[in-house]
Amino acid sequence: MAARKNPASPDCLFRSHHPEMGQPNHLTVSKAGAFLIPYFIALIFEGIPLLHLELALGQCLRKGSINAWHTISPYLGGVGVASLMVSILVSLYYNTILTWVMWYFINSFQEPLPWSICPLNENRTGLNEECYESTAVNYFWYRKTLNITPDVTNSGMLQWWLVLCLAACWAIVYLCTIRGIETTGKAIYVTAIFPYLVLTIFLIHGLTLPGATEGLVYLFTPNLNILKNPRVWLDAATQIFFSLSLAFGGLIAFSSYNPSKNDCEKDAVTVAVVNSITSLYASIPVFSVLGFKAITGYWDCLDRNIISVINEYDLPEQSITRQNYTDWITFLNSSNPEKLAGLKLKSCDLQEFLDQSVSGSGLAFIVFTQAIILMPGSQAWAILFFVMLFSLGLSSMFGNIEGVFTPLLELQVISKSIPKELLSGIICLASFLFALCFTLGSGSYWIDIFDSYAGSLPLLVIAFFEVIGIAYVYKIKRFSKDVKWMTGRKLNLYWQITWRFISPLLLLIVFVAFVTLQIQKTPTYAAWNPKYEHFPVKEQKAYPPWVQAICVLLAALPCIFIPLVALIHLIKRMCKRKDPSLVPPEMFSCQEVNSNFPHPPQK
Repeated sequence: MAARKNPASPDCLFRSHHPEMGQPNHLTVSKAGAFLIPYFIALIFEGIPLLHLELALGQCLRKGSINAWHTISPYLGGVGVASLMVSILVSLYYNTILTWVMWYFINSFQEPLPWSICPLNENRTGLNEECYESTAVNYFWYRKTLNITPDVTNSGMLQWWLVLCLAACWAIVYLCTIRGIETTGKAIYVTAIFPYLVLTIFLIHGLTLPGATEGLVYLFTPNLNILKNPRVWLDAATQIFFSLSLAFGGLIAFSSYNPSKNDCEKDAVTVAVVNSITSLYASIPVFSVLGFKAITGYWDCLDRNIISVINEYDLPEQSITRQNYTDWITFLNSSNPEKLAGLKLKSCDLQEFLDQSVSGSGLAFIVFTQAIILMPGSQAWAILFFVMLFSLGLSSMFGNIEGVFTPLLELQVISKSIPKELLSGIICLASFLFALCFTLGSGSYWIDIFDSYAGSLPLLVIAFFEVIGIAYVYKIKRFSKDVKWMTGRKLNLYWQITWRFISPLLLLIVFVAFVTLQIQKTPTYAAWNPKYEHFPVKEQKAYPPWVQAICVLLAALPCIFIPLVALIHLIKRMCKRKDPSLVPPEMFSCQEVNSNFPHPPQK
């Protein structure tokens, strides 16, 4: 067996998705306080056990995901192929999000920020109608960035500015992964450390903003009713998978470079805890700023109502303030309710403004940008924010590309004589060409589809078979001996119970509950349609049948390789008329594998 070279970075396992970046549309899509409950349940009973399992498996077998699972059992080889397919599908759309970030970063150098003001109409006689009816932030996002179509079936044209940014993003990814893990290790130092610096700056500034307290209270206040929605549990599980890079295959490949006697159990717990602490650390400045945005909107709503009441009742200026507004409204409503009702005052509820601050990809490109323009020195904050997002997304792409790079070499579908530089270039070029569809006017709709179906359910299925493969095919007893040989400790009761029962059961329950929910209702999407009668509210539309078929295909495509590979091996076995056991009891051991593995000298 050829020796694996030490990567440039001293610790391979830390190359994973940043928890701050998360999955694009699962970042605080629900009530933040309620989301923390399933998040930590998923972390304890899915995230940490699966992280330890993948780190131990890669370190033990010294192989990537496909060969590792094929070694456990040929019937499980499809698990590695499924991970490869998920990594490919996620990489295709994930870099488009970096494209959006780059476009906003470029525009952040303008003064004033282009999403802070509405442009004039074509006749230059007034403001653009679409911008005036919504907001400048919405207009810049939906029209100037996406140039979005009103329907998923209306593809629109390629947006040249997004095509150029997409090409630049894939070129950067190529340069950082030009020789696989060797160059990735050098780039990770910058992309891993820089976001912490920016987060700390935002934290210090965010806590000084008005409304920060309200934002943090909103973050940590749970709404238990929302826990009845299976989507919340799927989002929590998927967030764990993305933040820890579970089921993508990249962790198995990365950990195969670790020393054979590395304490993978300690690494798993440490990385999971640091990851969660970082997530909470990142959420504090985010929700401080969102609280600032909410309180600013709330005050603006009150001020508009106050002006209307003062003008209608001819009251002295400053007679009604934000502090006594409620008392005045109560008094006027009791004395002359018809006159007050005629003003059609807006309902100003701080809770509603906080709820509006939580909306998937809009968190970065709508809500946060709107909050930034309200800050003093908004241009500098915008530049810092989008540089941070780009660093986070770039480090996430490293894990995705490694999840594609290593399995392709293991499948031996590509000649080993092809230089790594050329292979990396082919992968990045092919991904760029496919991702051009995401720069169409309907591109953001398709990113939502890929994110919802290719980047969530398949991960549950892959993780389920990973746990089943170790617990019931390879057997916990054998795996415990391997872990003891590597770490010097036997598996404790926590690992054995979670791997045997809790993790697979929890994964199965979330999967079945979500699939059942999806079957019971037609999938819908929110369309940005300026001609919609309730605009700027998004129009809810049902996916046409052919799009629904693509949704099913995206969810099923990675998963189908698990039974397909098992079936192929079963047919081969039947054709040879042999009857070997599923996994020979002494086929290999971790110690045996590593004794035949030539390691480079440790520094």
